Amino acid sequence: MEMAAPVSPAPRTVEDIFKDFSGRRAGLVRALTVDVDEFYGFCDPEKENLCLYGHPNGRWEVALPAEEVPPELPEPALGINFARDGMNRRDWLSLVAVHSDSWLLSVAFFFAARLNGNERKRLFSLINDHPTVLEALSDRKHGRDNKSAADNGNKSRHSGKRANDVQTKNSRPTVVDDGFDDDEEHSETLCGSCGGRYNSSEFWIGCDICERWFHGKCVRITPAKAEHIKHYKCPDCSSSKKSRQ
Repeated sequence: MEMAAPVSPAPRTVEDIFKDFSGRRAGLVRALTVDVDEFYGFCDPEKENLCLYGHPNGRWEVALPAEEVPPELPEPALGINFARDGMNRRDWLSLVAVHSDSWLLSVAFFFAARLNGNERKRLFSLINDHPTVLEALSDRKHGRDNKSAADNGNKSRHSGKRANDVQTKNSRPTVVDDGFDDDEEHSETLCGSCGGRYNSSEFWIGCDICERWFHGKCVRITPAKAEHIKHYKCPDCSSSKKSRQ
């Protein structure tokens, strides 16, 4: 289980609220996909009411609900652990994902309550550009790690840093040709920042340390900037190195 994120000031702008949403969403997607076995183990039906939290820093946590009344933020679904053993695992994870999507929107629009109408529309448009947690869960086939895709991606990782005219062909993990079209073939490749699915019309870049893939826009890397990067380190790997020094 991930540790709780440190308390940070409430986001106030559309960009800040969307960044908060994206971090929380990435944590929830990770809990239900890459870390699914660990998450499943923490949701013991014998324990008290448990909730799944996504934090702005991309981490997740299974914990008891907040004791404050009313809570500082909208709370996620209560007692997700009680239904774990009474349902098919796939169905239970899907149920948690749906509740997680609902919670993410409630938190985002809790922060957005002070925005004007046009700003709220822009925020929802940003949110709606990414798949829901449920959609991300379905694409990852319920806990199947994309390690094999990342391993194969070593072959084309550096190609992913080229300019936009070649990135749609090379800037993604190489996998065995199974006869499906390009987007479907790579549908299990998710952005390590926002959790969005691979789309051949967008620029992607691969981290040379953790071998995860990212939308260029999520890590603020343009095709032109990528041309001058020999070995790319994602924000997480860069911050981890700094913390060890």
